[in-house]
Parts: sequence; structure tokens; C-alpha cells
Amino acid sequence: MKLKKFIGMFKRKRAIVVFFVIIIAVSLGYLRSFYQVPVLMYHSINSKSDPVLYRLIVKPESFARQMQFLKAHHYNVISLEELANLMREKKKIPRKTVVITFDDGFKDNYTYAYPVLKKLGLPATIFVIYDEVGRPQGDRLSWDEITEMHNSGLITIGSHTLGSVPLLNIKSEAELRRQIIDSRKMFEEKLIIPVNTFCYVGGMFTSQIRDLVKEAGYKCAVSIGLGKRYSNHDVYVIKRIRISSASDNLLDFWIRISGYYNSFREH
Repeated sequence: MKLKKFIGMFKRKRAIVVFFVIIIAVSLGYLRSFYQVPVLMYHSINSKSDPVLYRLIVKPESFARQMQFLKAHHYNVISLEELANLMREKKKIPRKTVVITFDDGFKDNYTYAYPVLKKLGLPATIFVIYDEVGRPQGDRLSWDEITEMHNSGLITIGSHTLGSVPLLNIKSEAELRRQIIDSRKMFEEKLIIPVNTFCYVGGMFTSQIRDLVKEAGYKCAVSIGLGKRYSNHDVYVIKRIRISSASDNLLDFWIRISGYYNSFREH
């Protein structure tokens, strides 16, 4: 027992030392070249305990604390399109800039997340799966809710394809075109708004899929962290950081929004 206790204390102390080394390195500018604007990826905001979806769930009270943290500490929260424009024009992006996104179009984005974002005046992008809008299970956004959020001026609606099948599993180019190109047209016809942002299902793609997204006229697309294989400056491969129940602790959340989290994972 004493040995285990000693090992546990050693690990905690080592973690604290590493943490402070990182802080010192950042303050001295050694890690400046590794900085990436943190683009946060949320899914469901609810209080349910689901062993299958636990990595996709953030409690409403945790989400509210995280958004209040951004506001209280003067983070520069901008829309995904604004970030893409800054990247495309190679403009200097202010430190402490953060982007907020949601995947899949869960109904609780409207119930719990939207009121907090509206109260604090924070913009966000929600990637919606077209065929799942208003489905009978009642767990996805309705067209009325989507329209209301868009009309607020804070919420941007992006395409997450027509269905939920990972694009890597689709072998037909005609079907890929339908999921990528036709989904944009259908969203725009239904909502009477421009849809300029795209989210790869499962975060994965090929060069062919990326090229189809560009051909469709989207201004940018988001993925998951894909390592050093893709440039940090490609607006069609904007890397994101998953926010889940692990970030209930604000220290964890702060580390993820530091701008160095993805770089540490990649290196």
C-alpha cells in the first residue's frame, strides 16, 4: 500500500512539474509556433448518464460554466466562418480566440446550449444532419428551432450531410456528391439561407471527399484532430477539440482552449 501511495504521489508531482514547465515555455514564447486556434466540438448538452454516448455529452451546468469562463476571461469567441476568412486571408488572429461548434443537431442544443449562448452573446455553428431533423424519436432539432436560432444572428447552420453514414464508407462518387453537394442545396432551399460550412461525418475524409466539399462551394470544413498529415492552414481541414464530460473540471477545459492542446497530441 505504501509503495502504491508513493507512486501515486510521484505521478501527481510529475504532472504538476510538467504543467508548470509548459506554462513557463509558453510565457517565454518557445511554443508560439505550435499555437492553433481552439475550435471546440460539442455534441449533446444534457444531464443523462449514457455509457455509450458519454464522450458526446456535457452537462448543462458544465456547459454554462465553460461559456461563463470564456466570457469572464475575455476570450475572443468568433464564428467558424470568420476564422476561415482570417485563415484564408492569412491575417493575424488574436490570442485567446475560440470557436464553438456542435455536431449532429441534438434537440438539447436548443433547450440548454442556445439560451446560454444567447445570454452571453457567444456565436456558434451547429452542424445538422438533414434527414434527422425533427425525427420521431424527438431527440433532434426541428426546422422551427433551427430557423429561430439562425435568425438570432448568433447561430450558423452547417451541413453534416443528408444521413449519418461516414463518408469513408461510401464508395459511389454519385452518392458522395449527393451527401456533400446536394445536402448544401437542400439546406439552402429549406432554410432560405446560405450554408457555407461543412462537417465530415466521423471527422474523417479522403482527398477526393475534401475536393468535393470545395467544389460544392462551402467556404470551410471541420474535421477531428488528424495529426501532422494536414496543414493547420487548410480551411477545408480545420481541426477541432472534443469537449466531453472530461471537461467538467475547468482546469481540463482551460488546457483544451489554451491553443496548444492539439499540438501536444500531435507531437
